[in-house]
Amino acid sequence: MTQPGKVLSYRFPDGFAWGVATASAQIEGAATEGGKGESVWDRFATLPGKIKDGTTPAVACDHFRRFEADADLIRDLGLRHYRLSVAWPRVIPDGDGAINEAGLDFYDRLVDALLARGIEPWVTIFHWDLPQALEDRGGWPDRGTLHAYRRYAETVVRRLGDRVSRWFTMNEIPCFIGYGYSTGYFAPGRREPAKVVNQGYHHAILAHGHAVSVVRQFARPDALVGLVHNHLPPPPIPVTETEADIAAARAEYERTNAQLMGPIFRGRYSDAFLKAAGADAPSVEPGDLEIISTPTDFLGLNIYAGDFVRARPDGSPELLPFPRQYPHGDLPWLRVTPEVLYWGIRFASEVFGVRAFHITENGAAFDDAVTPEGEIIDLDRREYIRNHLISVHRAIAEGYDVRGYFLWTLMDNWEWAEGFTKRFGIVRTDYDTLDRIPKLSARWYGEVARQNRIV
Repeated sequence: MTQPGKVLSYRFPDGFAWGVATASAQIEGAATEGGKGESVWDRFATLPGKIKDGTTPAVACDHFRRFEADADLIRDLGLRHYRLSVAWPRVIPDGDGAINEAGLDFYDRLVDALLARGIEPWVTIFHWDLPQALEDRGGWPDRGTLHAYRRYAETVVRRLGDRVSRWFTMNEIPCFIGYGYSTGYFAPGRREPAKVVNQGYHHAILAHGHAVSVVRQFARPDALVGLVHNHLPPPPIPVTETEADIAAARAEYERTNAQLMGPIFRGRYSDAFLKAAGADAPSVEPGDLEIISTPTDFLGLNIYAGDFVRARPDGSPELLPFPRQYPHGDLPWLRVTPEVLYWGIRFASEVFGVRAFHITENGAAFDDAVTPEGEIIDLDRREYIRNHLISVHRAIAEGYDVRGYFLWTLMDNWEWAEGFTKRFGIVRTDYDTLDRIPKLSARWYGEVARQNRIV
């Protein structure tokens, strides 16, 4: 029992990486400058009704011009790790043609600016912004996109790999394939039959495997690489920590992650997945699964919310409905379930044998208010983050190898199909002036990073 008055210290291991994450399409702007080609999101945003407020990423946060000041901001907040992404159409405008040296020069300058300020760059090779030219030729369901991606990845790693030692191959395959090619909610906005969607998934995880090999071959010897995964549907949380409910939630986790995690961490599609897919299962060429399962150094997890699960009398999982008044952020799916980080880590380890983790995205959108004095007192976001960090701390205390936490996101930005209507940043972006204004959560999180504990 803790003695009265004694402080419980949620301290993290020495060397734990505290950072923030962003994505190129959401912050860079300069959508037609410096030789950049059109991305699927540039095209999708021009289609009527696709973006909530009718905006486009043409300017976004103007990070393309303001990256030096943004690097100053990260440093001044006390953060020493920054997860960024490279825009494929800025590097190879049509996806598989001529290399745009001006685009590579921009990322040279960005990486150098970070390193000069003592900030470690963590580079995501692909974060959704597929060149539109490749989409016009079939996109991810077409195997040609896979070959173009390997060349693109090699181009980026060869250029930055002497200075960048931390790499992510792809971000959130279930989003850019599932929402992009199945529901049409995200770019490129297609609604394809299951066979086409499953082929897109297969090519994406195969591209991941190729990128791991590229990093091994062309980056510096101490480079580490992994995938960034998100869970659709959200990770299951046992409603009670009893053997029956934990087993039911674990079974649900395995079922909903089999298509992606099975090939990557077991080297095969499970019999259960192949049976469920039937004739819609992807076509697999000889050697594909060996490439897909190329060993990685860690798994990045993007987790925001979870679903509660209990065991039925026969032991099968039952997903529980949320009450109408259950607390959530400024999006209906953003339910506040802090324990989801612990269970997401634990189940990935137990079910698929993942050994090392980074939380690569976690954060919340809230309807921020600016006080007459110009402050943003976002206690709701601060409490969301704090309680999720306690869940990460629990995982570490129980022996899971969690090495870093990257908060989503540095600054309010162009939030995909939501446009500028949702604010996830710990720094407010004034979309009229593009000024950056740190919120209460930014100052608090910087102190967490400086002290390496939850404060």
